[in-house]
Amino acid sequence: MRRLFPLLALLFAALPPAGPAAAQTLRIAMNNDPDLLDPTLSRTFVGTNVMTGLCDKLIDLDASLAIVPMLATSWDYPDSRTVILHIRPGVTFHDGEKLDAAAVKYSLDRHLTFPGSFRRAELAAADHIEVVDPLTVRVVLKQPSAPWLAQLTDRSGMMVSPKAAEAAGKDFSLRPVCAGPFKFAERVAQDHITLDRFPAYWDAARIHFDRVIYRPMTDSSVRLSNLRAGAVELADIVPTDADAVKSDPKLRLSTASGLGYTGITINIGNTPRADTPLGRDARVRQAFSLSIDRDAVINVVFAGQYTANAQAVAPGHPLHATSIRPPMRDIARARTLLAEAGVKTPVAVPLMIPNSPQGIQVGEVIQSMAAEAGFAVQPVVMDFGTTLAASQKGDYAAFYIGWSGLLDADSNIWSFLHTGGALNTAQYSNPKVDDLLDRARETTDIAARRALYAEMWAQEGQDLPIIYLWTPRYILGHSARLTGFATMPDGLMRLQGAALAP
Repeated sequence: MRRLFPLLALLFAALPPAGPAAAQTLRIAMNNDPDLLDPTLSRTFVGTNVMTGLCDKLIDLDASLAIVPMLATSWDYPDSRTVILHIRPGVTFHDGEKLDAAAVKYSLDRHLTFPGSFRRAELAAADHIEVVDPLTVRVVLKQPSAPWLAQLTDRSGMMVSPKAAEAAGKDFSLRPVCAGPFKFAERVAQDHITLDRFPAYWDAARIHFDRVIYRPMTDSSVRLSNLRAGAVELADIVPTDADAVKSDPKLRLSTASGLGYTGITINIGNTPRADTPLGRDARVRQAFSLSIDRDAVINVVFAGQYTANAQAVAPGHPLHATSIRPPMRDIARARTLLAEAGVKTPVAVPLMIPNSPQGIQVGEVIQSMAAEAGFAVQPVVMDFGTTLAASQKGDYAAFYIGWSGLLDADSNIWSFLHTGGALNTAQYSNPKVDDLLDRARETTDIAARRALYAEMWAQEGQDLPIIYLWTPRYILGHSARLTGFATMPDGLMRLQGAALAP
């Protein structure tokens, strides 16, 4: 314990002074430093969490996964290829510009056309967007799209100021201007992001903080220590620390089942790093998957709180395919597959892992397990931003990475597995999978979509561009003084209604 005191002293010294209104400042410890604070270009969960305070969305979801109004007060479908959005009156961006139908059209068009946009695939079913009147937007779809509206509950639905976005161009993320409860004040990379209350926020009565400070702390023990010491009021908590939070009378635990997944993405594209036994042969990937005991890893690293899975859809979700189950560990079968593939063992597997104690531990456990089947896993630990950049360039062989998950399953699947998908860093391409994914987008019948996904997962399970491991659980710890806060299924920290008691 004595070794921790100097580290804590440095963290306390780095915290900005709270000033006379300390009770109105909320300090949040996150497990990583966000990427770009631009809803069009962002691809990280921590970035989305910060932008949840900055950028309101057209619609939101509630604890039961129902879609609820936000910047759009209502919507309707006059036909299967038309969505009408009715925009909330009297809303302004942080720069004072009106949020009207023209601004909504601008933001949606930006998501669809801006170079490097990660929202393009999510909204791709839109053929064009029209301004009907100052508070009405018409979206004409290329074909019926079951997931299109649900996309607006995340970054695709975040609105940006046209004036600010046009002036900043690709540098918009350096000083983002949106229409959320807090406006951007300052960012110091790897240290903190500060947001200040936006007085003209349309739902200002439910905002009780003058300032929110987000602090990246990759070490889970540091996050827990800062929470216990009162240096932060809200923090990401790893499963193994959940009991410590529950046993502390000054703290509270808030959890929710997640919508996303964690897995190992395999580079099978035509970059030099894909030219490995793992990248070339599906049998080698199947053997690698069979060498992993998912439940054992979950019990060792995550205190049994995650759920083993073999798909990107969480158990209990309406589109979860119950016929697709995670394979049991089978060393004998794994060795047989490697022999059939004719590869020399041990098969080298450089496994890229974002730097965190839990990620490193997962890599070590998988390394030990896979060795029994004939694999030599070599954990390659790098900071989170570096791993994302490497994956986009195809500069990796295997990548241990998760996806936070969005309301509609399409958001967790299409961009990752469809040919040309923005997040398809595996460079996977299978015409059958493409067809099934496209057809699942076009029907609103839940049973039909679920059946299409089940057929698609069966094929993906043969090809294994992504080895799905488990569905995580969101676990947050907070001060007992923080009231009105609840963890949601998408894990995003909504601060409307939250407050700090004296």
